Amino acid sequence: MNNIFRGLGVALVTPFTAEGEVDFDALRHLINYVIDGGVNFLCVLGSTAETPCLSEQERQAVKDCAVATAAGRLPILLGMGSNDTRSLTAEIEAFDFDGVDGILSVVPYYNKPSQQGIYEHFKLVAAAAARNAAAAGREPLPVVIYNVPGRTGVNMQAATTLRLAREVENIVAVKEASGSIAQMETIALNAPEGFGVLSGDDSLACELISRGGCGVISVVGNAIPQTFSTMVNAALDGDAARAAAINEQLQELYRLVFADGNPAGIKALLNAKGLCANRLRLPLTPATDATVEGLMRFKN
Repeated sequence: MNNIFRGLGVALVTPFTAEGEVDFDALRHLINYVIDGGVNFLCVLGSTAETPCLSEQERQAVKDCAVATAAGRLPILLGMGSNDTRSLTAEIEAFDFDGVDGILSVVPYYNKPSQQGIYEHFKLVAAAAARNAAAAGREPLPVVIYNVPGRTGVNMQAATTLRLAREVENIVAVKEASGSIAQMETIALNAPEGFGVLSGDDSLACELISRGGCGVISVVGNAIPQTFSTMVNAALDGDAARAAAINEQLQELYRLVFADGNPAGIKALLNAKGLCANRLRLPLTPATDATVEGLMRFKN
């Protein structure tokens, strides 16, 4: 099964109202904004969406809003992860994936499983996705596995990723946020044909693409979709000089957006651009005044 998640994917934030509820009007506006900006796919209910702080009902409503607003204009990758394999596979089997084109599933967090445990977890996740699709009379749903040791406490090694890529047909890509270009390059060079390596770090997107990656799932793309899309697609088209020039101009933005954690920085910038309010759910808090001041020069 080939990977359809290429180019610029945006990890959407979840806007909130003054009352602390999901702001669906702002979410629809943001989705149209990034689609008009030329992004290649949407990532819904990832880390940037503050998903751990959303109820089951809110997660379903956010998914439905994204599907209805995108209206088939581009693929949707839906975040579904847990450190409890049994509960996650049961949720996947029962979930309504209508309008969803793939699952993004993170390495189990907190438990710190072995490499064999990670392998067996994702093998069962992919099988649950295939069973769900079979029950609905559809082709198996593609799965993108997500390695982010800074959040999970364990690194999925290149050998484990490659084993899954070779042995599990509907595992089609990895979102790599290990920070190790060497690890990412090893995967890209040795993966089977059609398997994708996506950067999980905005600042490493260009370098990873130059070493065989197929794109990025981006945070800053929420705010500057057109600029970031131009950079990513220039890199994919082999125009390294153009991509590098844009990347150089964005170095300070990368630093500021993540200075106070994600999505504090990107929500501050989106607020400055009039795209959503600067509100987060505890335990996350807004960016500091110093960070907000620095971000102001990127609001236009």
